[in-house]
Amino acid sequence: MTSNTRSPRSIALASAFAASTMMLGGCASLGIGGGGGAGGGTDGTAYVARDVETLYFSAKEKLDQGRAPLAAALFDEVERQHPYSPWARRAQLMSAFSYYVGRDYNKSIASAQRFLSIHPGNKDAPYAYYLIALSYYEQISDVTRDQKITDQARSALTEVNRRFPTTEYAADARLKLDLVNDHLAGKEMEIGRFYQRSGRWLASQIRFQNVVDNYQTTSHAPEALYRLTESSLALGVPQEAVKYAAVLGANYPGNEWYEKAFELIQKKAPGATAS
Repeated sequence: MTSNTRSPRSIALASAFAASTMMLGGCASLGIGGGGGAGGGTDGTAYVARDVETLYFSAKEKLDQGRAPLAAALFDEVERQHPYSPWARRAQLMSAFSYYVGRDYNKSIASAQRFLSIHPGNKDAPYAYYLIALSYYEQISDVTRDQKITDQARSALTEVNRRFPTTEYAADARLKLDLVNDHLAGKEMEIGRFYQRSGRWLASQIRFQNVVDNYQTTSHAPEALYRLTESSLALGVPQEAVKYAAVLGANYPGNEWYEKAFELIQKKAPGATAS
């Protein structure tokens, strides 16, 4: 998610592929200096026809130096200059990884998706799907903002888990899905509470019911049941309020929200029974 730090597990999984690329061509002579080479560019991206190993390892060197945007551009150049080389396929994914490291998530997604469109059944496809999911996940913002990117992250993480359930990528995706669902439930709760404050009880009830129906394993479920108790009382259906309070007590007997719901029922509808 958007922050100054990333999950250590995510970094480890994303970096494992990059580290393995050093095995691809054995020991290659880089033949590069600190500048841009014969093309005259100081960043190394000016077009110069170079053999594929020199170009690839030049990109890898830039990535190791922490110059991720330049590395991505050079990996793209590998594919452009040597499109039919075995190195081109690996360079596509390394470009996606470099864009991810440089926090250019849209380009990372585009590069990984392009790899999958060309090599859908490749053994490295799980990694490409995982990079797409990570790139969406890292862009998740706080619950006060639009959650379209959060939905995209959930879809991408679900796809990783569905396609490759026994991989480490899927294991990490499942952990992140729990956080994404909690985030989406938090957004529903925020909107529902806003509707309550505005006296729009039916609209609030729809939001809280959505949390109970679709995000029942998240940390927001107990409060959602309490808010449904509140809304039902405000709408004049105390039997429904008792029902929600009973569900809250059955599933979260020691929870603070159940205690509040119990007190509310005793105060507002002491003689009501569940319908």
